[in-house]
Amino acid sequence: MNVPESLRALRHRNYRLFFIGQLISLTGTWMQSVAQAWLAYRLTDSAAMLGIVGFAGQIPALLFSPAGGVVADRFARRQVLLATQASSMLLALALAALTLSGQITIAWILALAALSGVVNAFDIPTRQAFAIDMVGREDMVNAIALNSSIFNGARVAGPALAGLLVARIGEGWCFLVNAVSYFAVLASLLAMRLPAVVRTAQATSVWTSVREGFVYVSRARPVRALLLLLGLVSLTGMPYAVLMPVFAREILGGGARELGLLMGASGVGALLGAIVLATRRSVRGLGSFVAFCAGGMGLTLIAFAYSRSLWLSALFLVPVGFFMMSEMASSNTLIQSLIPDAMRGRVMSLYAMMFMGMAPIGALLAGALAASIGAPRTVAGGGILCLAGALLFARYLPTLRTAARQMIVELQMAAGDPPEEPT
Repeated sequence: MNVPESLRALRHRNYRLFFIGQLISLTGTWMQSVAQAWLAYRLTDSAAMLGIVGFAGQIPALLFSPAGGVVADRFARRQVLLATQASSMLLALALAALTLSGQITIAWILALAALSGVVNAFDIPTRQAFAIDMVGREDMVNAIALNSSIFNGARVAGPALAGLLVARIGEGWCFLVNAVSYFAVLASLLAMRLPAVVRTAQATSVWTSVREGFVYVSRARPVRALLLLLGLVSLTGMPYAVLMPVFAREILGGGARELGLLMGASGVGALLGAIVLATRRSVRGLGSFVAFCAGGMGLTLIAFAYSRSLWLSALFLVPVGFFMMSEMASSNTLIQSLIPDAMRGRVMSLYAMMFMGMAPIGALLAGALAASIGAPRTVAGGGILCLAGALLFARYLPTLRTAARQMIVELQMAAGDPPEEPT
């Protein structure tokens, strides 16, 4: 199949199926995310409750992702994904049924959000590790970038559609659309033709396997530094999204449509970042780019926090989305380029802990702080901490680059490939 160089992972039939299925399913997921936040805010009129809902939905990633990484390394990843995606579909159906029947309460929202978080703790590391199964190491960098483009393309369409549907017919229909969208990804997984996976018997316990992942990361300085910066950005920067209903209604005087506009603007920026990364053929220079994006996100978050114009706020959210997605996807790419296949699931589970697991703690803190000092000051404070983390990472980048070069050379020598400088 002839495809542009920036889409080269689509040469692989299995990845094409995955791409289409995920694009449809993730659009539904983003619709549900926005509608769920609006529903929780409508039911409670509480900024703090937004933080609690975000905490409930994402804290399982911090608690259960290490076990999810062991599952990704021990079992056929397609089968794991079939189970997690089917579970997510059933949870979305339950949320839709409760909302459309008028039985929904904040307690149900919290319970279903927590269950979805448990499913994601197994889904995210498996999905991240599955990329190499579909395209091989040679197109892995492009596949990761395209995965980000799927995620963020859906992030543009999903909130906009959710804003329209919530304003016209209510949140429940968004949840139902999301449930139906899972059929696309389930069908794509079933249609794939993958070689038989032979897993050797594991003599070690699950806890020992989890510990091996932590020990590996603690000794791999570049991977550890990338994960720590990612965790800081997730803890202090990402919670701006949890507070978006507050900005839409109280700061900017809007409603569900304005919320969809703001979330969609951030998604446009994130999609642009994914497109930029998709044009890269190698990981050269990504370390510096990670530091630049973390700092850029901090600065643009500060600017957004003090805007009082809807369109200016949306304009600031475009670079926020660009820098956030670029920092996270670049970190993902660098980490996957540095680690051996035998550790991929477990290391990516730690990536999920930093990406998804730190966010709920940040959401809880942001909700409490917003109720005390206001949403603008809370978001601005997070931006300042992102900027500080970027400067610290940049300071140590030269020594991290040397260690990363050694790691990637060892991997390429083992595979018989020519060496390449990673950062």
